[in-house]
Amino acid sequence: MSDASRVLIAGGGPVGLVAAYALVQEGIPVIVFDENDELQEDPRAATTHPATLELLAKLGIVEQVTEQGLVCPIFRFWDRPTGEMVAEFDHGLLKDDTDFPHVVQCEQFKLTRILTELMTDIEIADIRFSHRVTGVSAGEDSVTVSVATPEGEQSFTGTYLIGSDGGRSTVRKAMDISFEGFTWPERFLVLSTPFDFEAERGMCYRNYIADPEEWCNCFKVAGDGPPGLWRTVYPEDPEAPEEKLLDDAYVEQKLQSFFPSDQPYDIVHRNLYTVHQRVAATFRMGRVLIAGDAAHVNNSIGGMGLNGGIQDSMNLAEKLVKVWKGEADEELLDVYDAERRTFAVEFVQEQTIQNKKRLEAKNPQSRAAFLKNLKETASDPGRSRQFMLKSSMIEAMRNIGKSTP
Repeated sequence: MSDASRVLIAGGGPVGLVAAYALVQEGIPVIVFDENDELQEDPRAATTHPATLELLAKLGIVEQVTEQGLVCPIFRFWDRPTGEMVAEFDHGLLKDDTDFPHVVQCEQFKLTRILTELMTDIEIADIRFSHRVTGVSAGEDSVTVSVATPEGEQSFTGTYLIGSDGGRSTVRKAMDISFEGFTWPERFLVLSTPFDFEAERGMCYRNYIADPEEWCNCFKVAGDGPPGLWRTVYPEDPEAPEEKLLDDAYVEQKLQSFFPSDQPYDIVHRNLYTVHQRVAATFRMGRVLIAGDAAHVNNSIGGMGLNGGIQDSMNLAEKLVKVWKGEADEELLDVYDAERRTFAVEFVQEQTIQNKKRLEAKNPQSRAAFLKNLKETASDPGRSRQFMLKSSMIEAMRNIGKSTP
């Protein structure tokens, strides 16, 4: 087998490594390039929805992900002005729809660690850190990437290239694929603390707090083990200096204003980031395919970014395996583009934009209608199940292919 008979993957995050593991399990050689010198353990996405847990089960890793995370059967909506818990939704109503009637809060760096360890002794899995893809040259029969390595610039050739190199994707830019959409004016501030919101505030592991001036998301992750960490997310003034928003006094005041406490908060992590809603014009250009944040980005409310990326990887790997083995023509890769781009535009973008607008609704009538509808939906098992089939991404995943060209 020549060196070119392999799949190149730019980006060693969860999306790239899921694709790599799915492919090597089918005997397809891969080489993964990641610009970092080691796996990143920054606290980023964690929510893993039932539809994604089903896919991780196919990979044979759902037990490990669950063991390293927190099982969350319920989630709640709160109204900040009144302090009322408006609605509670229990995934147990989905017990006849999925083997995983719950969410698992497992930080994405744990998923990448699991996958990397599983591929350590697989000869056809080549993962290279400190390797940054800098350019792409795609031909009819192969793809060549230029890579900045510790030994200098090098070229690598493969049969296909998967760009899973994030929202600023070099692969997407090299292929001149436009990234259509918009950027929200406000930025999101993330603060992590071991403060026990369950014991002290009656929170479950996933909470959405609506407010016309300043909403908040509050959820728990396992961290390095008990007692775990709670993450809170807030919208911030786009004009405020970053150093002010990350200042000790400001972040303490932020938490105290939402969750008054007699004691100062132990804030172990803080981050401020810009929020986009964008989808690439195409997910395939010849032998180059893109997935995850390289293909689509959205706000984090509802936890659909990481899930959408993993779902991309599994959809793409399944089709690439069939093409590689001669069981299908290359046109099947166009189906990947059609299915996943339609999913990103018609479900993820629409749902996450709606999630944000509902939490921050300022019109009193609109807010009242939203909260009333939530309460009524949660109290009706039939409506509640339908609501969770959508929020858990099960319904949209089951409908893939029905609305694509």
